[in-house]
Amino acid sequence: MDKKNRTYIRVAILGVLLAALVFAVYTSFVKDPNAVKVGKEAPNFSLEQLNGPAVTLSDYRGKGVILNFWGTWCEPCKKEMPDLQKQYEAYKDKGLVVLGVNIGESPVTVEPFTKQFGITFPILMDKQSEITKLYRIVPIPSTFFIDPDGKVQEIFLGPLNEDMITQKVAKILPK
Repeated sequence: MDKKNRTYIRVAILGVLLAALVFAVYTSFVKDPNAVKVGKEAPNFSLEQLNGPAVTLSDYRGKGVILNFWGTWCEPCKKEMPDLQKQYEAYKDKGLVVLGVNIGESPVTVEPFTKQFGITFPILMDKQSEITKLYRIVPIPSTFFIDPDGKVQEIFLGPLNEDMITQKVAKILPK
């Protein structure tokens, strides 16, 4: 192969790499149109509870909802569970619902965890991760604060502490 042909091949390879780079940058800055967004209605779903009948998100219209995605193996989830429980206890009579969506684990794993942390709010079992995919959950914990009209008021990625939850709950409680 002569020098001229090698140059053309190199330019072609560089062109392909540049196109791939431009595509990667473009897709990272353009939001997913199907993603759950603040100000939009939270996608409805139905899931079995750990110890009870199926729950449908729309059943909680008129209440403020904390929708928390978590796993027993997640250390930050373990840290925020007691704070979620405290807020649930403090505000459940004022119209707050906390729904803990466990991602892909079995009841045998989840039940001891909920007992260890004294969790009394509903734990929903997303065994096939269908709701996790619907909500486009990547890091956990991920928490959605949903107002009484069913609109997402805030999305928080990562662990919450009690003060943060209190501030966010104030924005979603029924008036």
